[in-house]
Amino acid sequence: MSVSQSDVLIIGCGIAGATAALRLSEDRQREVTLVTRAADPPESNTRYAQGGIVTLGHGDRPELLVKDILAAGAGLTLPLAAHIVAEEGPTLIERVLARTAGVQFDRSPDGTLSYGREAAHSCNRILHVGDATGNAIIQALIRVLLERPNVHIVTRATAVDLITFPHHATNPLQVYKPITCHGAYVFDQTQRTVDRYLAGTTILATGGLGQIFRYTSNPRGARGDGLAMAYRAGARVINSEFVQFHPTTLAIPDGEGFLISEAVRGEGGRLFTPDGRRFMLEYAPKWGDLAPRDVVARAIHHEMVENGYPHVLLDIASVMSPVEVEERFPTIYAHCMALGLDIAHQPIPVVPAAHYACGGVWTDAWGRTSTDNLYAIGEVACTGLHGANRLASTSLLEGLVYGDRAARDIVNLGKVPVIDPSDTPPWEEIGLEEEADPALIWRDVRTIQHTMWHYVGLVRSARRLARAMRDLNHLKEEIEDFYRRTRLNDALIGLRHSVQTALIVAESAQHNRQSRGCHYRDDSKGTAVI
Repeated sequence: MSVSQSDVLIIGCGIAGATAALRLSEDRQREVTLVTRAADPPESNTRYAQGGIVTLGHGDRPELLVKDILAAGAGLTLPLAAHIVAEEGPTLIERVLARTAGVQFDRSPDGTLSYGREAAHSCNRILHVGDATGNAIIQALIRVLLERPNVHIVTRATAVDLITFPHHATNPLQVYKPITCHGAYVFDQTQRTVDRYLAGTTILATGGLGQIFRYTSNPRGARGDGLAMAYRAGARVINSEFVQFHPTTLAIPDGEGFLISEAVRGEGGRLFTPDGRRFMLEYAPKWGDLAPRDVVARAIHHEMVENGYPHVLLDIASVMSPVEVEERFPTIYAHCMALGLDIAHQPIPVVPAAHYACGGVWTDAWGRTSTDNLYAIGEVACTGLHGANRLASTSLLEGLVYGDRAARDIVNLGKVPVIDPSDTPPWEEIGLEEEADPALIWRDVRTIQHTMWHYVGLVRSARRLARAMRDLNHLKEEIEDFYRRTRLNDALIGLRHSVQTALIVAESAQHNRQSRGCHYRDDSKGTAVI
């Protein structure tokens, strides 16, 4: 069991974590360690972001973008956060992504940048790289980071828990001091040891939590790891009931959970019931098929429940030529073709799925959490930007802006001393002989996912949420007992994080009795706020 020491520890390797590392690396005297549970550094939620990243389009202004963000957030967006992102984001896209990382965004035939449009945006302002924007961005950022000598990227490393004082202090007098983070216990998947990663400052950039739901567009690693660790460490967590469900994920065998980008509707794609009825104008006369995601997702859900449809259909073939479809959506086109569906000539069967956590670990305008020396950026954080419902394609921009802001704040505050290894105990697994049974872990994960999908999903009620809390609390006790008796692996660590995250979301949903944004209760006493 080894000890790693660095000035800054970053947990997570998506756009937020990578941007923070890039900015911090400019100070060559500052050592940065970036850990990821994935084997490949670019593997993160960012990699799967298809649609694009928000900037300012032709004739656009920050004030217009702020207005759209506030409207989508259903009255819960923090205006300061919206202004920060709208004003700082476009410059960072040019300086960090285009110039430093060399991301080549799509251009029109005349050579100018091509701006797409997505739901609830008042104009065309989405930069994209085909339909694989996130992958292009994270690959470029990682390439640059690998060239920085003071950035050390550690793969196959799963964060188990944050190291905090007084909880992990060997000195009992630390109990009189504020909660302070000093790094994390990290499981080495190759050596099967838990090592101490000590740091003056720690940044959580662990991404989302979609995998706690049965149907999700998120990759396997999106288990809520960072949220669970921060909660156990005593950091403030807010707005966790606001989980956005993407209305359109693929609904064919072997394609479950594959995201059909909102950009498809932005390019004119239309939703139909299986019997050919356009239905969105019935639910959102103002926006139609370009209504905010929560409205579209609930409309699809209602049509499926009321009429017994297994899915609805998204048609792009009747509004774009086959060549245009293949050129604009090459990733979606190729993936669907491999599964036997030609989207250039056929409608796409789609269903809603858990997509994005609008809440998370509370932070201020610089990414600072309520725990000293701990920052949170990206989807794991709640800056207030998304309010009760995220505006399309703002997540990558938020990760970019707050990754940069957190790094700037850390630089401005100066180096924080790293604690001596003797100040905190090593991890102990002495006497644990039981190996984790993959069948038990798989079953428990499925139980969490089904519980969350049916009781804490698109439509919630007091009765469903009470059932979820009872089932999840009972399951958490069993998982904690299993965890204490069993040798660690990544799946077991993820299971423990998942059940804690599920309880956070379910409890938040239970406490909030008003429907707002993507938190919808069919027993709400007040008028729903969309």
